[in-house]
Amino acid sequence: MIAIGGAIGTGLFLGAGGRLADAGPSLAIAYAICGVFAFLVVRALGELVLHRPSSGAFVSYAREFLGEKGAFVAGWMYFLNWATTGIADITAVATYTHYWGMFSDVPQWVVALIALAVVVLVNLISVKLFGEMEFWFAIIKVAALACFMVIGVFLLASQHPVGGHTPGPSLITDHGGVFPLGLLPMLLVIQGVVFAYASVELVGVTAGETSEPEKIMPRAINSILWRVALFYIGSVVLLAMLLPASVYSAGESPFVTVLSKVGVPAAGGVMNLVVLTAAMSSLNSGLYSTGRILRSMAMSGSAPRFTGVMSRSQVPYGGILLTSAVCVLGVVLNYLVPSDAFEIVLNFAAIGILSTWAMIMICHLMFWRKAQDGQVVRPDYRLPGSPWTEIVTLAFLASVLVLMWADGGPGRITVMCLPLIAVLLVGGWYAARGRVKALANPPLPSAGSQPAGR
Repeated sequence: MIAIGGAIGTGLFLGAGGRLADAGPSLAIAYAICGVFAFLVVRALGELVLHRPSSGAFVSYAREFLGEKGAFVAGWMYFLNWATTGIADITAVATYTHYWGMFSDVPQWVVALIALAVVVLVNLISVKLFGEMEFWFAIIKVAALACFMVIGVFLLASQHPVGGHTPGPSLITDHGGVFPLGLLPMLLVIQGVVFAYASVELVGVTAGETSEPEKIMPRAINSILWRVALFYIGSVVLLAMLLPASVYSAGESPFVTVLSKVGVPAAGGVMNLVVLTAAMSSLNSGLYSTGRILRSMAMSGSAPRFTGVMSRSQVPYGGILLTSAVCVLGVVLNYLVPSDAFEIVLNFAAIGILSTWAMIMICHLMFWRKAQDGQVVRPDYRLPGSPWTEIVTLAFLASVLVLMWADGGPGRITVMCLPLIAVLLVGGWYAARGRVKALANPPLPSAGSQPAGR
């Protein structure tokens, strides 16, 4: 269920509307392309997990195959991803809550703080409670999509008018075809579509706390492919055949747009609840994963000591609280600039996502090389096509950075910040390397000293 929740989020529920308006039905092709690469990334991570299960996930594998510097970069870029995503999530929750009139007078920063407090509390109590909460979040999202697709197929089959338009393939062919605005708009929306798949790698992080990863992992990862085909590609094709792509907009969920055109009562409120749930799910998962990643780093000296502290219920509360502290900055942003808080952090989260996926593929490439040299044995569940699969995926991720630059605006500013992020990583490594080396090479006991406990 965490794998399902990770593959379905606000990128589909909210972001698909604006992207349909920009790229037309070709958005389905963009989702298909990015979905294939997302599946390959998780498939690579799955093989590494079966090689050696670890709740430190790819940071642990970066340490094994790239050394402590690689683990340091992987961990802190993942932290950047989820800390900034957490800010975006609590901002989204606060924005969605204001949809209902009863909350319109509550300041946005207050709602953001309450949302953060609830999810932090859930994560601190126990991993079981986290799993239960994430299970129900996933149920809500899947049920909402399934209900919409049933309604959409009925409208399509019955030729019931939607906003004055007769549903069917003609709404695609009569409005410019699959590429109504050309090929370039589809290429430019790829950068946003990649981020719609962010958090699919969570299935690898949670596997470290699964009792039978060798049975559960292959089933969960393989199911990602059909979920992508059904929920993303299927729903976009359905949306394109229910209304002309130009009718959709960035400011409204495309599912709400369709349901409101056929007069479904309370459609806006129901879908707003689903989108809010998706944002809470993302925040919930981010706190869970960064807590485990930071603990793995703390054990090697790459993160502050307190992030490695575990509670009696085996929750790494130090790392969870550090991520939460950064998210509190999001509450401040919601107080100072409520209208701009979301855009300020979203693009920095994008850089973290790209670096996380790239690090997973690099680790798998190093793993493959060791297997070729006979140093390790690959499990039966493997990433197909190595090493070309990894190389092509890395090239694709690099091309997304190029698209961010070409698109201008916030994306270009984010790419320009990469040198600053690199400087901070280098400075952080030099500050931490003394402790990293000390933990990697503990001093030998002096001659004549007695072992502890004697």
